[in-house]
Amino acid sequence: MDEDDRGCLVLVLAVPSALLTLVAAYFCWTALTIRPSGPWDDDAYAGVTLSCVTTVGAAVPAAAVWLLPPVRRVVRWWWLLPPVLLGAVAAVRWAAGG
Repeated sequence: MDEDDRGCLVLVLAVPSALLTLVAAYFCWTALTIRPSGPWDDDAYAGVTLSCVTTVGAAVPAAAVWLLPPVRRVVRWWWLLPPVLLGAVAAVRWAAGG
């Protein structure tokens, strides 16, 4: 694979991964900023859960793209860090129960 093909492949793989990471970052931010008014605030707890599920749902495919062997040869390992960290933060928030 020559350098021109490699640059094009990085761009093709970077766009969906970056978009999924941005979606995960937005919903992770909402999961962390939603504050229920009290134990009776079921809507806020549902919002936190939905935000966490959406974060994990976007972070997993963004990270899974990197696991494909052709992608690993082209895309650096640090592309994996943001979606993994966002997914982990959302999972902890989700486990904490809002």
